[in-house]
Amino acid sequence: MVATLQQQRLREILSEFHSARVLVVGDLMLDRFVYGSISRISPEAPVPVIAIDRSEDMPGGAANVARNIAMLGGVSTVIGVTGDDQAGLDLCKQLGALPSVKSSLIRDCSRPTTVKVRYLADRQHVLRTYIESTSAIAQSIANQVIAGVMAALDDVDVVVVSDYAKGLLCEDLVREICRLASIARREVIVDPKSADFARYSGASVITPNRQELQRACGFPLHSEQDIIRAGQMMLENDFCRDLLVTRGGDGMTLFESGGAVHHLKALTKEVFDVSGAGDTVIATLALARAAGATMLEGVTLANLAAGIVVGKAGTAATTPIEMSATLDQASAAAHSCKVLTRSHAIHLCQQWKSEGLNVGFTNGCFDLLHPGHVSLLQQARCMVDRLVVGVNSDHSVSRLKGPSRPIQSEMSRATILASLRSVDAVVVFAEDTPLDLIRELQPDVLIKGGDYTIDTVVGAELVSSWGGRVALIDLVDGYSTTRTVEQLMLGVRG
Repeated sequence: MVATLQQQRLREILSEFHSARVLVVGDLMLDRFVYGSISRISPEAPVPVIAIDRSEDMPGGAANVARNIAMLGGVSTVIGVTGDDQAGLDLCKQLGALPSVKSSLIRDCSRPTTVKVRYLADRQHVLRTYIESTSAIAQSIANQVIAGVMAALDDVDVVVVSDYAKGLLCEDLVREICRLASIARREVIVDPKSADFARYSGASVITPNRQELQRACGFPLHSEQDIIRAGQMMLENDFCRDLLVTRGGDGMTLFESGGAVHHLKALTKEVFDVSGAGDTVIATLALARAAGATMLEGVTLANLAAGIVVGKAGTAATTPIEMSATLDQASAAAHSCKVLTRSHAIHLCQQWKSEGLNVGFTNGCFDLLHPGHVSLLQQARCMVDRLVVGVNSDHSVSRLKGPSRPIQSEMSRATILASLRSVDAVVVFAEDTPLDLIRELQPDVLIKGGDYTIDTVVGAELVSSWGGRVALIDLVDGYSTTRTVEQLMLGVRG
């Protein structure tokens, strides 16, 4: 997906994170990590004995969203409730160490500060414990939260509601936050915990993970089609404008209000710790939206950020510099991923067509890519929603052009084509003509250069037989790979 979005545009959005302002309202907690080692089993019971080496505290829950925003360069105001206890003071100290976070913490003597303790031994997560109260907050506390939201709305661009089901975000409070944000024309992004998404009605975006969506829709999500059905159901029920489903190793699926569905592959190579990954996603998406990103651009950056943090230990975060470096790597990987096997290309074209997208096809040797090629591909892409390019294999080029060709290998040529924004997929074919490939892909539009006529285009009759059309594009004069090679050879001989 990174390759289909202009890399420079994503960098521009990242560069604007510093001016983005986000209001975070939600369940605060203190994340405590206890590190040690296990060398024996207890004589009292068949349980391991952990020799503790050290412990580390970090902001958790909604506080971790604020921390992620700070690490990404944005500014946030965080509103939530703590207990009147040492953990509350420790959490306040953690947030106070982040200069771009303004804390508006409400102290409630009737409940403890939520503390989540993870025990890790020899790099393995062996136990997790909680100190918490999940009872609903008193109305007097809710009134203070509402007052804080009203005071902050004028100074923020986006509102994040981070629900960890710890008693703060009762239905009435969530709806009032959404109502106030709507009046102020501020987008509300909700990270849900309740199975009843109706309580989030009025939200702009809801970001459930697979399990949360399954609880909300009431049926198992075994396949991609199940997820699509569930996501569309949530939008049809008017719970939100857009829906982002985070799917762990399967990436993310974005459902937009206009009906578009986008699947983004996970960009991480190795998962070390998923702690707080959802907080990173919602923080990145909020900053991107505040910086003027479209939903798809924001989700693309959120997917990138999630791929970074799950490769780190603990409740991790990332930075714009780290994201920019990873963006380069992800873009390069995405380019090579656009070079498809024949069977994959057939399946992808079927999927695009089932989504109502118009698929175009063109082909050539593309040996030494030149401006004439680039112009043809750009014009071709303007005619269709998706463009597939067929590339002659090395043996095919040799048969057509002579034993001294190609200059570049088939994979080099395919990879260079895949790096172009105008190209959505590349397929190498071994035959002298792409007739069999055209028959298998069944494109809606067959595109060739203006040096052809309709009756000389290979596959023209075939495409017309299923209702498609053939389009001829004017070529840029003065460019020819064969002529370039001949000039190079003359130069060598001279």
